[in-house]
Amino acid sequence: MRILHSSDWHLGQHFIGKSRAAEHQAFFVWLKQQIEHHQVDALIVAGDIFDTSTPPSYARELYHQLVVDLLPTGCQLILLGGNHDSVAVLQESQSLLAKLHTRVIPGWLGQPEPHLLTLADKQGEPAALLLALPFLRSRDVVQSQSGDSAQAKQQQLQQAIADVYQQLYQLALQRRQELGLELPILASGHLTTVGASCTESVRDIYIGTLDAFPASAFPPVDYLALGHIHQPQQIASNPFWRYSGSPLPLSFDESRQQKSVVLLELNGTEPKLELLPVPCFQPMLSLKCELKQLDALLTPALEQLKAGQKLWLELQLTGADALLSELHQLVQQQLADLPVELLKLRRARSALVSGLNSDANISLTELAPALVLQQRLEQEELSAEQQQQFQQMVAGLLLQLQEGGV
Repeated sequence: MRILHSSDWHLGQHFIGKSRAAEHQAFFVWLKQQIEHHQVDALIVAGDIFDTSTPPSYARELYHQLVVDLLPTGCQLILLGGNHDSVAVLQESQSLLAKLHTRVIPGWLGQPEPHLLTLADKQGEPAALLLALPFLRSRDVVQSQSGDSAQAKQQQLQQAIADVYQQLYQLALQRRQELGLELPILASGHLTTVGASCTESVRDIYIGTLDAFPASAFPPVDYLALGHIHQPQQIASNPFWRYSGSPLPLSFDESRQQKSVVLLELNGTEPKLELLPVPCFQPMLSLKCELKQLDALLTPALEQLKAGQKLWLELQLTGADALLSELHQLVQQQLADLPVELLKLRRARSALVSGLNSDANISLTELAPALVLQQRLEQEELSAEQQQQFQQMVAGLLLQLQEGGV
């Protein structure tokens, strides 16, 4: 059996005012080619199918069209909700898509049993068991008690999620025994694990309650398909426990990453794994330089452009004293005859000003409160203990807001 693992599509994302629709469409064309070429039996998408809880109509159309386009391939789809996804939006077409070889798990289904899926090969024979877990919200698995500290709630949530995984794993062992087959056991998840490398586009999901889930709390599954972290990587030194990463760079600091999807082959012995590199559908570049250096630094990227392509540019100017409006005009004049779109321009300043203005082009809903707080605290002369106490206090307030307590 061959399985593709992907995540964090973020359909409907607007990147500093730019639509990603053409990129997602190109990615889906490429994805279908890979499924056909490698004769893939199942595609697992580990959360954040959409970028927001209210995706635009074209994003929903892309989503549904992909299901239709993949139907002739015989590849079964397992689509899991992420922290960006609305449970209600994913539920609205869940029953219909089930008739099209697609299983949608929008959120926690109330008990472990419905999350245990048997994956079949193209002959219809059982080939693997999947602990199909989406993003688990605190209210789904934890009974909050008034008066609990932020640290206590964090520990309760970690333990609750660990319990869900362990319960499902035991069910999988029972199912495997009932079938009388030594089927591999896979698991999915949409969360942050200890040691995972994040990028600026990754927004905190367990703000104030779960900083990172310990990898040691996962059961010993044969493959772990994770989502939420956009950079492809393995965890816990296990090559078969992986974040697939996002197929598109979702921030400028991701533009240098080689995006990929994971091809997993289960053949009854040692699993085989291959990373399939996703082509770059929209060139992006982030530069920090003086204005006089701009042309020379742009040249290598422009030489790699295909016909009709434009480069999206983020520019941080150093050694510039003019007003930002004047700098913007100078840069635009320098780029006038080049296939470049300047999406973000800022002037290098002190750490304090830079830190507070670095997300000027990101909407308020995209800013993770924990990240904003950390950047702000770094500018204060506080001891590590004082910073920790302040963070715990704010974390408690954020949790109360999430739970409707204030």
